[in-house]
Amino acid sequence: MAVSVKLDDEMRERIQSLADSKQRSAHWVMREAIRTYVEKEEARLGLDEATLASWKDYQETGLHLTGEEVFAWMETWGTDEETDAPPCHT
Repeated sequence: MAVSVKLDDEMRERIQSLADSKQRSAHWVMREAIRTYVEKEEARLGLDEATLASWKDYQETGLHLTGEEVFAWMETWGTDEETDAPPCHT
């Protein structure tokens, strides 16, 4: 699939400068920029969906942890006293 994007002169020069500094083509720089952007936005959408699913689950069950409980649990991470996640409660 061929795609065309119109860029102003300044942006073309910036892309070419980056390409030259990386010893890559301008085409490679643009493909990498698009790939990185798409991956970031897909991850953001996934996080949004997980957040909404968590909120719906909370509304249905009332199960949760307080911030203090989460922080106390996180303080054990990487120590000899590391614990499993505390159980959720209503």
